[in-house]
Amino acid sequence: MKVKVSRKAHFNAAHRLFRPDWDDARNESVFGKCNNPLFHGHNYELIVSVTGPIDPNTGFVIDMKVLKDLIKVEVEDVMDHKNLNEEVEEFKDLNPTAENIAVVIWNRLRPHLNKSHDLEVQLFETPRNFVTYTGN
Repeated sequence: MKVKVSRKAHFNAAHRLFRPDWDDARNESVFGKCNNPLFHGHNYELIVSVTGPIDPNTGFVIDMKVLKDLIKVEVEDVMDHKNLNEEVEEFKDLNPTAENIAVVIWNRLRPHLNKSHDLEVQLFETPRNFVTYTGN
């Protein structure tokens, strides 16, 4: 029997979507307002889910305090109130789209979890726009 447990978190961050190898017109055409050279921000909402067997000793899939602390260290402390393009190492050469941010978060969390557990990251860039990444 496997159970999925989830923890919500949030962070605020600025970013600019663009490709330095494209000219201004092409960046504007593809990324629109998100290509603002002075950046723009989002109030990101995050749901991290861990799926696995219930430990018969604790009754937990994962201790939610452990998951809370992991999200704080690996996501919130790294990305909250930051310019993703300029202050987060993973985005030095990676466009910080919602898709790429979700993958980066997944990659930061995965090494700290039990290998028998599945990990899912849902990232809401706006209340209506969100992405889900499960490592596949």
